[in-house]
Amino acid sequence: MTWRLSSSFCRHTSVGRFTTIIPRECAFDTGILAAKYFADRRYSTGGMKLSRIFNANNIWRFIYLTFIVAIVFTSVQIYFAPTIASPSEISVRVKGDYTLMLFQCILGFFAMMLPHRLKRKVGLNIPSAMLIAYAVFLYCAIYLGEVRAFYYNVPHWDTVLHMFSGVALGAIGFSIVSLLNVSEPVSFSLSPAFVALFAFCFALALGVIWEIYEFAADFFLGTNMQKYALENGDLLIGKNALLDTMKDLIVDAIGSLAVSIVGYVSLKYEKGWLDRFSLKRN
Repeated sequence: MTWRLSSSFCRHTSVGRFTTIIPRECAFDTGILAAKYFADRRYSTGGMKLSRIFNANNIWRFIYLTFIVAIVFTSVQIYFAPTIASPSEISVRVKGDYTLMLFQCILGFFAMMLPHRLKRKVGLNIPSAMLIAYAVFLYCAIYLGEVRAFYYNVPHWDTVLHMFSGVALGAIGFSIVSLLNVSEPVSFSLSPAFVALFAFCFALALGVIWEIYEFAADFFLGTNMQKYALENGDLLIGKNALLDTMKDLIVDAIGSLAVSIVGYVSLKYEKGWLDRFSLKRN
């Protein structure tokens, strides 16, 4: 495209493979358009590169590799770590600590396989957003929390994870009701209040089961999952020894209640807020 104007009132501007002769008073606007054109191209190209790097498969592989490295690391540390820390040494990890890490990392490694097994065996379609959230949660809870000691060094790390798990389990509770209702020969019309109540109880019950698992690990393996002792091994007394367990249950209840309220409003008024995190059958 070429505008035939005198050279005193015109200038050349190139965008891509097009050369345009425009009046001088339009040169500023054209410069802005050209800059926007190339900026959009750079932004879109950069966005494509980031999406290729931070996609679900790469995140999944990275967390798998992290668990494998952590399993090897903790296995070696169990051999060299002391059985009991001396009183002069503060924040020294003993064999029991590394045993817990190894157990948790192995559990996390096999937990990463669970969604793919459900997809193959049951034909369950799990949204990619839920898969990423699940993998990141395992990474934060097991690797960062136990191996990197975020539970001791980062304030409220455990509280944030329990809040997230309460919300996630509540969302799964809504999906379970939908799956069971569709798969049964006779479908029932369930009220939104009943579905929300089931989701709340489902998430809270799994939170209780998790606390039972922590107690069993502490009792049989001598670990400190319930945080009844400080990192240096000093035992807490009375309410302080129960504080971590009760706080976890309360936070689980708050997260479950929050997602139950959101799910109730979504079902009652057909908002579809939880559809992105809903489990479905293929």
